[in-house]
Amino acid sequence: MYERLLELDNIHLNFSSSSLVFLNITLAIIMVGVALGVRLKRFRNIIKSPKPLIIGLISQIILLPAFTFLLTIILPIPQSVGLGMLLVASCPGGNISNFMSSYARGNVELSVSMTMFSTLGASIFTPLNFMIWGNLFLKYSAQKMHETIPFIHIDFWQMFQTIVIILVLPIIIGLLITRFWPKQALKSAKHVKNISAFIFLGLVIYLIYKNVQYLFNVLEIIFLIVLIHNLLAIAIGYTFARINKLSRRDRRTIAIETGIQNSGLALVLIFNPHLFNGIGGMATIAAWWGVWHIISGLSIAFYWSKTKLYG
Repeated sequence: MYERLLELDNIHLNFSSSSLVFLNITLAIIMVGVALGVRLKRFRNIIKSPKPLIIGLISQIILLPAFTFLLTIILPIPQSVGLGMLLVASCPGGNISNFMSSYARGNVELSVSMTMFSTLGASIFTPLNFMIWGNLFLKYSAQKMHETIPFIHIDFWQMFQTIVIILVLPIIIGLLITRFWPKQALKSAKHVKNISAFIFLGLVIYLIYKNVQYLFNVLEIIFLIVLIHNLLAIAIGYTFARINKLSRRDRRTIAIETGIQNSGLALVLIFNPHLFNGIGGMATIAAWWGVWHIISGLSIAFYWSKTKLYG
């Protein structure tokens, strides 16, 4: 397993600069769409009783990266794969989680609030978490596996700038549109999110297709790693919410929010030539996350939609 995955460290996946620009624009449009659907008056209960939001953000921003680090040192994986897992875990929640929470009969206001707050905080927490846990993992891996990737440099400020441009500014633009043109924003919100999310998924599938010759020998291993990682994320969210005695609606929401990560942001950062320049192991993990968390999220949402909320 380790030797097969190690081959990914020697390749940079085939993803053109024009495709990267298109990916950046698509992700930015998705975030505008998230903000277009926000109505502040719907979140009075969240503001009055912020405990579920605080529990959810702790689960996503603190616990998920920490437990992902533990998983990376348990699994026999090379550095690039571990860093890909840590980067995904450090990203904010994905916008499709809002639909999944609604379908699962969860707390939609809590879901949107978590997505908004984690996204707005991503410019700080994503590079900070990745710098802390990524450096710890690199040191541990260098000692245990006698492996180092000489061209890896975790650049906090470059990540910060990229996230502000790709996530934070589009969110602010969407909020301004909602503030000044509320009717138009409400009408277009769903269409903007759905169309851009569909385009994003197409880009991820295209990326996998273009590099299938590199990935063919390790696809089943990558599938297993992402499966375990995603199940861990969902379990962290649900368990932490249950420990803190939140309602079933809130537990479902926090589980989905913690398990649905913004893998699109991870891909943008990975293919940034000033950061990781498309390192094979990192890109493969993030790309498959982009596909798998949709499958797992819809599956668990469908199951919960058929089960009772109380009792």
